[in-house]
Amino acid sequence: MSISEHRHDHRTEDVATDVAEYWERRYQERARVWSGRANPVLVDVVEPLPAGTALDLGCGEGADAVWLARRGWRVTAADVAATALDRAAGHAAEAGVADRIDFQRHDLARTLPDGPFDLVSAQFFQSNVELPRERILRAVAEEVAPGGLLLVVTHATVPPWSWHPHEDAAVPTPREELAALGLALDEWHTERLDAPARQVTGPDGRTATVTDNVIALRRRVR
Repeated sequence: MSISEHRHDHRTEDVATDVAEYWERRYQERARVWSGRANPVLVDVVEPLPAGTALDLGCGEGADAVWLARRGWRVTAADVAATALDRAAGHAAEAGVADRIDFQRHDLARTLPDGPFDLVSAQFFQSNVELPRERILRAVAEEVAPGGLLLVVTHATVPPWSWHPHEDAAVPTPREELAALGLALDEWHTERLDAPARQVTGPDGRTATVTDNVIALRRRVR
C-alpha cells in the first residue's frame, strides 16, 4: 500500500536508501540486536484473541511475527532492513512457521502492505532517523478490518543503560499519543489506554523499571 495511494503497493523497489542504510548498519553491528522474545504487551493483549490475519509493523528480527504464527495467525511482517528480514525469515524457518509469515521490505514512510488485517501491531515503532510516525500509523489504521484491533506500544521511559535521542524531551501520555494519531474515534472502541511498568534486565545483568505507553483500539463494526 502506498501511503499516498492506498491500493497501490510498490513493495521493495521503493525502499529509500538513507533509511535502509541506517537500519542496515544498525543490524550489521551485531549478530543479534533484539532479545528474540515476543514483546510482553503483545503477548498480554493478543494471547486471548482468536487467530486471524496480522500486520507486524517494523518487525525487526521477527520475534513477534513468529510468536503470532505459532498461535495460528497469518502474519505480514514489514521492515526496511534486509538484514533484519533475513534473520526473521531464518527464525521463522527454525520455528517451523515460515509458511505462515509473509516478510516484506518497505520504507514504511512510503509504502505499506495491503490489508485488511484483524490485528495491526506497532511495537516500539520509534526511530532515531526521521519518521512520519503518526502519518504511518493513521495509514495502517485504515487497514484494520471491522472488528479488528490496532495495538500501539511505545517507550515512555528507557532504562539507564539505553541511549535515547530525545531523553530530555517531555514524554507524552497515552491519551496525548492517541490524540496525536488523529483517528476518528467514533469509529473505534478504546480497549486499553494506559502506561504499565515492567522490569527489564540490561546486558550487564542490571535491572530497572521502565514504563510503556499502550494504546489498544477495536474498530467498530458498522
